[in-house]
Amino acid sequence: MLWAVFTLIAAAAQTARNAMQRELTATLGTVGATHVRFLFGFPFALFVFLPGVMFFAGQALPNPPAIFWPWVVAGAVTQIAATATMLSVMGERSFVVAYAYIKTEPVQVALFGLVVLGDRLTLLTTAAIVIATIGVIVISLKPGAGQVSTTRSTVIGIVSGALFAISAVGYRGAILSLHLPHFVMAATFTLAVGLVMQAVMLTAYLVLREPKVLRDIAAAWKPSLFAGFMGAFASEFWFLAFAIATAANVRTLGLVEVLFALGVTRFIFRQPTTTRELAGVVLVVVGVVLLVWAY
Repeated sequence: MLWAVFTLIAAAAQTARNAMQRELTATLGTVGATHVRFLFGFPFALFVFLPGVMFFAGQALPNPPAIFWPWVVAGAVTQIAATATMLSVMGERSFVVAYAYIKTEPVQVALFGLVVLGDRLTLLTTAAIVIATIGVIVISLKPGAGQVSTTRSTVIGIVSGALFAISAVGYRGAILSLHLPHFVMAATFTLAVGLVMQAVMLTAYLVLREPKVLRDIAAAWKPSLFAGFMGAFASEFWFLAFAIATAANVRTLGLVEVLFALGVTRFIFRQPTTTRELAGVVLVVVGVVLLVWAY
């Protein structure tokens, strides 16, 4: 059950990072706020986490096989797109409702993982995924919202969830392709490579297309540094969980983010919580409990 501990830590850290990125969107824009998690996150992965694993675990850097690179590139590119679409939704809807759209991801992860990686699911695990996902859909319902705005947000949110699903499967595929006896090294090495790729790709894009955003990021370096650290910290524990459990199980348990997001929405952003949202939370909790029990 170590994967469950890793997932809970990752979910809490990711909620903090997303809240910070949501605030940065107002000053840096969607692309700028997206870039913060990679630009300020990769130094922690490359110069703190990876050397720490090498030192304390006595592990040398791996020599990745050729198949590692398509997996990690797929994970890195789709995660950039997923983060950008996620922040776009958060700019239009409440923090917790945006989470609800995006967290249709576990069902998509289960399908992608089954087809691409051959990750098998038991009947009870499948039921847990479905119940928890229904919970986030219930949370996302918002009677009285404008139909065009609601439909647009829903579509973008579900696309974001699909991109996160592909990213999770890609990164798990990269970790498994290393065939390392020490899962911590496999996870941390994959994280460092992925974050460096993402930082380079987005920096190059901004230099060519929106250099002002880079200057704005530099001016907002203090909150950006915190968001980058929390992003790298969260990703480290997501990757550790991916190394020892299926992506579907990890992402379903990760739905506890919705509970954390509800707390952020209520106590930080001062947005009210409806009875419908609370009912959805109950379903999410039931699904998560079933998942842990099935495992």
